[in-house]
Amino acid sequence: MERFTKTADPHEIKRPVTSVGVIGWVRGNLFGGPLSSCLTIVTLLLLYKTIPLFTQWAFIDSVWYTPSEVCKTCVGACWSIVTQNLRFILFGFYPYELHWRPLLSLVLFVILIVYSGNKAHWKKSLFYAWVVTLLVIGLLMKGGLFGLASVETTKWSGLPITLLLSVFTMVVAYPLGVIIALCRRSRLPIIRALSIVYIEVIRGVPLISLLFMSAIMFPLFMPEGMTIDKLIRASVALIMFTSAYIAEVVRGGLQGMSKGQYEAAESIGLNYFQTMRLVILPQALKMVIPPTVGILVAAFKDTSLLVIIAIYDLLKTTQTVLSDPPWMGYSAEAYLFISIFYFAGCFSLSNFSRKLEKELQR
Repeated sequence: MERFTKTADPHEIKRPVTSVGVIGWVRGNLFGGPLSSCLTIVTLLLLYKTIPLFTQWAFIDSVWYTPSEVCKTCVGACWSIVTQNLRFILFGFYPYELHWRPLLSLVLFVILIVYSGNKAHWKKSLFYAWVVTLLVIGLLMKGGLFGLASVETTKWSGLPITLLLSVFTMVVAYPLGVIIALCRRSRLPIIRALSIVYIEVIRGVPLISLLFMSAIMFPLFMPEGMTIDKLIRASVALIMFTSAYIAEVVRGGLQGMSKGQYEAAESIGLNYFQTMRLVILPQALKMVIPPTVGILVAAFKDTSLLVIIAIYDLLKTTQTVLSDPPWMGYSAEAYLFISIFYFAGCFSLSNFSRKLEKELQR
């Protein structure tokens, strides 16, 4: 019986042991060259100097559930400004005894967003779920029916305002931006001209100007005795601003499509709307996911600008607490706390976009 010996393949590439595993990742990403090594060393030195100091300030020497007088003698962080005013920071001037209603609205809202994050749930039933949930949230916040006490929108404040306005802006501005982008590429001169004027005018002014116009100037042009709620006017300003930027991003995706895609769709008898819905838009929108998410993240953070028109969002309620004399001087702790909410929202959007890109590339 013949014995066969295994010979080494001359074409086989032998990798060094230090190129795989944790050591390989560290060597390739942190010490891949002189510049990379220097930056890594400087970063490690900065972390070595700052992390212990921050830990000492934020956790070891800090106070959590104390009156404001105790914070004056504390050398660490005064997290009591958050724990002692948490309900006002989250719900603002909403009636104290009715805080269960905005809390339940937030729970329903978060559940709906998490459920919508699964691509398998993107069906027609999801649209009805959004409509029903938003109606229930509006009923809980406003009241006036089914024995619920009515609460004026001027008392809506805190985290519910931030989430409702930001998500509503994203949901409405995205399809509106797609429609405007299609209008800008229309063959009809009037439609194309109107869309160009809209995009250039909205993108040519800062968001603060639109918010001021919606809060101060727009009511002057309304008929006498007719008013529109300030929240609605602010949300319209945010939607207009965001949709104009989305339209330009989507237009870039549409222009990136080859002419052969249009000709192939026309050759099989598809009309304009079928071509856009079945062939062009699915590819173009997938191409522009990263810049689109960047605009949506900016829209989420731009809700903090509502403070200038006296809408008490999460930032405004926090500033109101800081204006209280016993809690003055502890802005670092308060702003660090609300920054966690903004970071969580922005990071969730970015993470979802990366997950969606991977799914669509399969």
